[in-house]
Amino acid sequence: MEVGGIQALRAWRARQAGRVGLVPTMGALHSGHQALMTRARAEADLVVTSIFVNPLQFGRDEDFVQYPRPFAADLEKCEEAGVDFVFAPALGEMYPSAPEVRVVSGRMGAVFEGEARPGHFDGVLTVVAKLFTLVDPDLTVFGLKDIQQFCLVRRMVGDLNFDIELIGLPVVRDADGLAMSSRNEYLSPSDRARALAIPRALDAAAEVARGAGAEASGGGLPGEVEDAARAVIDDAVRRGDLELIYLSLVEEATLQPCGPDFRGSALLLVSATVGGTHLIDNLPLEF
Repeated sequence: MEVGGIQALRAWRARQAGRVGLVPTMGALHSGHQALMTRARAEADLVVTSIFVNPLQFGRDEDFVQYPRPFAADLEKCEEAGVDFVFAPALGEMYPSAPEVRVVSGRMGAVFEGEARPGHFDGVLTVVAKLFTLVDPDLTVFGLKDIQQFCLVRRMVGDLNFDIELIGLPVVRDADGLAMSSRNEYLSPSDRARALAIPRALDAAAEVARGAGAEASGGGLPGEVEDAARAVIDDAVRRGDLELIYLSLVEEATLQPCGPDFRGSALLLVSATVGGTHLIDNLPLEF
């Protein structure tokens, strides 16, 4: 496994033949990230994992300096997953000066996570576009836990004509059902128990979707599914287990709310704060 910045990447890339897969990360890797690398390994001949804490996606009140950077441990995880090249550029390499030209995420980047973090997705898409240009991958793998990010990257790939196959890996969950996240390490044992209301809400929605879907004759189904999830979350809020930020059933293609007669691919999005830790999760649905 090789490790380096832009010049080392370019030299390595010039020597390679075959399909290259890219897994973009900001480090602090866990088994969910390794699952992305494993999928990339299955789909490509060579795998590049980027480790770069991108300042453009941090807001004023978010501590870029304190973001965890366990680089040695991250390299071990990349090695275990069979990564061929770890792209770990210095900040000054990626941004020699404050960038004047950026990718703008538009309306889809201004809702949900983007509403609370203005400019966040502009920063995400800008760095992903730079990674696509530098690595020149044939395919890239993203986790679907950050589903709004995935939808925006997919839109950027289409709108800007990147010739890259985009693969989404379903949410990787721990044995208790909680979606794997670097943020989970901030949860105390009691916080984690309270956070399980989130996957329980998604399970309740999935059960209603399966049962009602078999008998569906038309309207109402999207509302029933959302109501099932909201009942679980509302109960957790009443107990003081979490603070709800949003819960919404949206069309996958646009991230706009589903109407009562919607038919097609949808996403049930949930965001909540548990013990001061911000958690997100989602459930893909077909109506």
